[in-house]
Order: sequence, then structure tokens, then C-alpha cells
Amino acid sequence: MAEQSLRCVAFAYRNLDPKDIPSEEQRINWELPDNDLTLIGIVGMKDPCRPGVRDAVELCTNSGVKVRMVTGDNLQTARAIALECGILTDPQASAPVIIEGKVFRAYNDAEREAVADKISVMGRSSPNDKLLLVKALKKNGHVVAVTGDGTNDAPALHEADIGLSMGIQGTEVAKESSDIIILDDNFASVVKVVRWGRSVYANIQKFIQFQLTVNVAALIINVVAAISSGNVPLNAVQLLWVNLIMDTLGALALATEPPTDQLMKRTPVGRREPLVTNIMWRNLFIQAVYQVAVLLTLNFRGRDLLHLTQDTLEHSSKVKNSFIFNTFVLCQVFNEFNARKPEELNIFEGVSRNHLFLAVVSVTVVLQVIIIEFLGKFTSTVRLSWQLWLVSLAIAFISWPLALVGKFIPVPQTPLKNLILKCWPKKKKQGDEGAAPPV
Repeated sequence: MAEQSLRCVAFAYRNLDPKDIPSEEQRINWELPDNDLTLIGIVGMKDPCRPGVRDAVELCTNSGVKVRMVTGDNLQTARAIALECGILTDPQASAPVIIEGKVFRAYNDAEREAVADKISVMGRSSPNDKLLLVKALKKNGHVVAVTGDGTNDAPALHEADIGLSMGIQGTEVAKESSDIIILDDNFASVVKVVRWGRSVYANIQKFIQFQLTVNVAALIINVVAAISSGNVPLNAVQLLWVNLIMDTLGALALATEPPTDQLMKRTPVGRREPLVTNIMWRNLFIQAVYQVAVLLTLNFRGRDLLHLTQDTLEHSSKVKNSFIFNTFVLCQVFNEFNARKPEELNIFEGVSRNHLFLAVVSVTVVLQVIIIEFLGKFTSTVRLSWQLWLVSLAIAFISWPLALVGKFIPVPQTPLKNLILKCWPKKKKQGDEGAAPPV
């Protein structure tokens, strides 16, 4: 019955002389005799897995999250339940993949850390065994999440990086010691926690990539133009509008991306991995270099390229600066689509379902048209002809195929900071081999 994931309860009796049974007042310290019992029978009780648990475990495993089971059941029952849930795939698994709590408890700290990564199922365990496993996994550098519902689980829930308690059957002590409460007591909800956690992290990265691109491009354009000619193509009001796109509307558009199934196919992010990845640096560099190159070219050669030489110098400068400002803003609008999918080739996947993103982009474009065509006195701009509008759109549109081609450029797995530190020569200390002896 245990091998069929049934929890077994034995019923037995023993005849006692009434003289040997103490009174109610004396039964406080009386222990029931556990010898010379007559077995009546054994009952097997099954607590079936919730629907969807096996799929949730499989999804966690595919996304790089290792699921472990720590239970008080004996090894046979624990093995059967783990096989049913998908936590164990090999029916013949043995120690240390499946282990008893007393064996794990008997190890010293170094031995526990050595076997902790291999453990998938721990049977006949005490609450302290769960705590020891959490500590061993954390010392090995893992990010540990623990689920529990009882008061005895509170130390492990508190020690874990993320504690998830059950909202229905969980005790108040367990809830207070946890970070997240699962309201439906369903393990499948853990997958939702992972999905949304990864979604928030990915959205922050998208916004940072978009924000850094805008900042780097605007800073280089204005600094280079100011040093070379003394005039800046983007004035304070225009930069304020660009800042509004970047901080407010850009964050609203990119930070509200709903979670996708693609997020669950990624490997977990390490505890010390940088927030700005090499892929983000690559995308940022490509877009910033393109924007800076085009807009600086327009700043220095704009009158000739836009055929404004027949106009007065003052008016042609205003048209040129208005065109640069308009092109820069449209580049950011097109780059918002690139920022949605930093790693994927199809940047338009799922965009039709994100109504807020489309609304923000539409509002940005409409406000940009109003600023250029009707608020020239406020922003120091002039109206642009439809031909110049088309040229601005064409320049901004090029950022899409440029981003597509850039994603085929491989990037190293080592973080950029570590690559820079490797290239930086280390200063030898006095006494090192090859160092000059003291005088």
C-alpha cells in the first residue's frame, strides 16, 4: 500500500486489567503500553494529488526550478507520491536522491552541503531537517523557496529566500513567517508566482535598456554639438518632453507587459548576475550609435542634406533643429518596440494583446504631431513639411531592421564588468614574483 502512495494506519488492541488503568487525574504521565498488541488490520488512506500538479512540476523543471519534496511519510510512500507528481522520474532512485531525514540529520555541515544538491525527496523528516536542507542549499549559492502550512514549518519559511505559506490550511505562525501566501493552497499557483516574478524582472530590464538608449543618445548629441559649435540641437523644453516619454510613458508601456510562456523557458537568474546583461548592452550600443551617427550628421550637414541652403540661415537652422528633434522622438517610439523583445527576433509578437502599450505609443505620436505643428512657440520649433515627416519616419523605421540584424551578433556569456576587469592589468604587490626588491 505504501508503494501505491497510500498512508498506512494500523489498528490493534490489548486487554488490560482495570486495576492497571490509572484514574483520570493520574493519566497525565501514563504511557499507553505498546507491546503485546493484537493486530486488527491496516487501513491505507490516499491523499490524491491536485489536478495540474504534475504539469506544474514539469513546467518548473523545464524552467530551471528544481522541485524537492520534504515529508514525514516513509520512503516507500514518499517515493510513490514523488513519482506520481513528477518530482522523481526514476522508480529505482536511491540515496542521496531519496533519503531519510535521520540520515541527512546525522551528516556534518560539509557533508550536508555536498549532498543537498542531489536530494529530490526526503522522507521521515522532522521540521529541523527541512531547515537544515534550506541552509545547506543557501550555502551552495541557490535561491531557495519553501512552501509550508504548519507551525513547525515557520523556521524554514523564515530562513528561505522566499517563503510561501498556504492561505487556507496554513497556520497564522506560518503565514507571518512567509513572504507570499498562496490563497488556494495549490502548488500550481507557485508557477504563477514564478511567471509574474520573471515578468516583473524582464519588464524592468526592458525599461532600463530603453532608458539608457535615450539618455546616451541625447547626452552625446548635445555634448558633441555644444563643444563643436556652441549650439545644442535639443533645447531644455524638448529634452523635458523626451524625458517625459522616457520616464513616464515609456515606463507605462514597457512595465505593463503581461507574462508570456517564453519566460518559463529561460534559465533562472543567478543571485549575483548583473541587471544589465550583455544582450542589453549590445542592443543599446547598436541603437545609440545609429541615432548618434544620424543625428550628428544632420546637425553638421543638415542644411545641405535637407536642401535648406536656399533658405535664410536662421530659419533653416530652426527647421534643421526641429527635424532633429522630431526624428529623435520618432526613433524612441520605434525603439520602444525593439525594447519589448530584447532577445527575440519577432518584436511584434503579442503586441496586439497589450492595449496599454498601443495606447501609449499612439498618444506619444499624437502629442509629437501637436508639438511640432501647433506648439512651435513653446518648444522653439517650426512646422515641418510632409516630405520631412516622411524622412523622419524612414530614419526611425531603420531601427527595426537594424535591431533584427544586431540580434544575430553573438555576445559572450561573461558579464561585461568581468571582461573589463580581466583586461585591466593588476598591480603587483611588493614581494610578488618578479617584483623589484625593496631598496
